[in-house]
Amino acid sequence: MTETVSIPTLDGDASFNAYVARPTQAPRAAIIVIQEIFGVNTGIRQKCDKLAAEGYLAIAPDLFWRIEPGVELDPDVEAEFNRALDLMGKFDQDQGIKDIEATIHFVRDKEGVAKVGCVGYCLGGRLAYMTAARTDIDASVGYYGVGIDGLLGEKHAIANPLMLHIPTEDGFVDKATQKAMHEGLDDHPKVTLHDYEGLDHGFATEIGKRRDEEAAGIADGRTSAFFAEHLG
Repeated sequence: MTETVSIPTLDGDASFNAYVARPTQAPRAAIIVIQEIFGVNTGIRQKCDKLAAEGYLAIAPDLFWRIEPGVELDPDVEAEFNRALDLMGKFDQDQGIKDIEATIHFVRDKEGVAKVGCVGYCLGGRLAYMTAARTDIDASVGYYGVGIDGLLGEKHAIANPLMLHIPTEDGFVDKATQKAMHEGLDDHPKVTLHDYEGLDHGFATEIGKRRDEEAAGIADGRTSAFFAEHLG
């Protein structure tokens, strides 16, 4: 079952929408699905639906709502890709983390699900790292997160498990950034990094030209096992 819910902000002065996919049974835990720069589009909703099929309450908040509510863009259409880049430039990431925290509170308080994880892609991969460092999320996964080398100063605050998927030929995350991520995080007791040789950004997207079926299956299998271990 899927629906759109309204989540109050932390300050309680506004609200934003989120797509929810519910399992057929009582949820084993909840997972927040953090969007790419393309909004809560078909691919992100499909991620939620797959997680619901695994028994999780899956919820994807509309993080661009302050700029433009309801954004849904196709990365394979050049004009829409460029529009997504423009939206990312306007997006307040610190505020976005507060909205993710509000979503955590909503799931625990309104949905009654105590264990909450998150998984994010692209911009969402970066936000998953920030969520791990800035909130009490129980487990986090980031796919091809951008600019994480600039966030390594926050790694001491990561108290719960975090997994990062890193394609080695990522057009948005160069080799120097990948090296800095490994040097900064390989010895962190709560962080696991997986490299995907020869793969580019977006390889685990549900639909579209960027998807690599084999690598997506491997990464998603690791994510599934990770959440089963740390969320139940």
